[in-house]
Amino acid sequence: MNQEEIQKVCLEKNVLLEKPLFDFFSSFENSLVLGLLLEKIKTLSGKRFITNSLFEKNKKEMSEFIEKSNLSKEINQKEFYDLLKISSKQKEEEISKGGGEVKVVSSIGSLGKKLEVKDFVAHFRNRYEEVKEILQERKGLDNLFSIDKISNEKQKFSVIGMVYSKKVTKNNNLLLEVEDLTGKMKVLISASKEELIKEAEEISLDTIIGFKGVGNSDILFVNELFFPESSLPERKKSKIEEVALFIGDVHYGSKNFLEKDFLNFIDFLNGNSLKSKKVKYLFIVGDLITGIGNYPGQEGDLKIKDLEEQFKNISSILNKIRKDIKIIISPGNHDCVRLMEPQPLLDEKYAWPLYELENVIIVGNPSTVNLGQTKNFEGHDVLIYHGFSFPFYANNIPHLIEGKTMNQPEKIMKYLLKHRHLAPTYTSNQFFPLEKDGLLIRKTPDIFVSGHTHKSGVTYFNNVLIISVSSWEGLTSYQEKFGNKPDHCKVPMLNLKTRQIKILDFETGEDGIKLYQEDQ
Repeated sequence: MNQEEIQKVCLEKNVLLEKPLFDFFSSFENSLVLGLLLEKIKTLSGKRFITNSLFEKNKKEMSEFIEKSNLSKEINQKEFYDLLKISSKQKEEEISKGGGEVKVVSSIGSLGKKLEVKDFVAHFRNRYEEVKEILQERKGLDNLFSIDKISNEKQKFSVIGMVYSKKVTKNNNLLLEVEDLTGKMKVLISASKEELIKEAEEISLDTIIGFKGVGNSDILFVNELFFPESSLPERKKSKIEEVALFIGDVHYGSKNFLEKDFLNFIDFLNGNSLKSKKVKYLFIVGDLITGIGNYPGQEGDLKIKDLEEQFKNISSILNKIRKDIKIIISPGNHDCVRLMEPQPLLDEKYAWPLYELENVIIVGNPSTVNLGQTKNFEGHDVLIYHGFSFPFYANNIPHLIEGKTMNQPEKIMKYLLKHRHLAPTYTSNQFFPLEKDGLLIRKTPDIFVSGHTHKSGVTYFNNVLIISVSSWEGLTSYQEKFGNKPDHCKVPMLNLKTRQIKILDFETGEDGIKLYQEDQ
């Protein structure tokens, strides 16, 4: 029997078949025999969706039915049930292996070259060209001109420009100066266009945006803005049930490291529960160790004052995690790598114990990795960025200031996805001017995960899952001085097949370390 004939029998009997059963029943020559089997198993189980396990659970009754119905000439029961067992075993092995595949899509190695002015010029020119290509695909951004091709006559047109300056006029209009590779021009957003002016107030310097309106070579009066924002048509689901966990800001080596809670988390990973066994990926998105000399007075907060010892001790803890879990580690500002972004891999001089762990994958910051790619599924792309640029946008963009977004970092992450860049403004971080901008979001990820703020948050933006991770370090006096309200020991758990996400909470307070309280 071919699949079409099997489907016809299923339709007649009003049942659905688990996929592997199609292969078994294709060896049947008589559709009547198949019909009788399906009708009987449906009656016995009360189920319309017929699986291997239903036959196994009702094996005794099905065997009696085959004998009484004189179907034994058609069906060799031993072979039939052996095939079912083999299929079930194969399925269990597939789920237990869970793919567990990790492919590094983009990351950065170490860079030792001397910087020159031409490196910055090439960096910004190439960034402009890449974002321009993205914007040119946007519907509505028509009649597009290079700045040097705009005539003196009044007309409708569009330009794509990098924002060079921004100011408010005495009439409360917003006046921008933008540039492309051919020149500069002024664009004005009228205060009378309330929705547009509100959107334009959020524009940061060095952002590349499309502007559409009416004007000439002197000035463009804007009617519409076009951002290069990241977007996905759907939320992909894996074919195999496996789970990814996301943590960061462990700050091992600090006196305030929540060791008991972290060890409880390790025990969970090694546990026998079904929830634990499905975990195939663990992301640690920066600040694995607390480092040395990262802020004034840090020495007083240190329990371990040697970098190599910090890495050795945390490596011995991570080595306890069962080896079928892939651990993806990227650096942060505390991990003894340069602050200039993109940041290279952890320095093997100090972090060598991590490189010896068989299930650890070390990437740069930012980086993109692909999870669970199979022959029939392209996998999930995960964009990892520690988040060192976040304070700049939280303190300079109006709606992010009002929202006190250092305590709601997912809003900052939405902002950066909208601008298609992890640090669009030149002064928002220290950056290394690669020829191809290492902080540009070229391909929209399925998941965008970050840390640095020590706040836990989960949301979506244009079908991109946004995850901000909490910390495993209790409140330091330095954090308290800046009004930080950190979350502790919260672990987002994502089922890649169902896309269900839960927050596991390992905070117990048993470490006796000061945590943030709302009434403080």
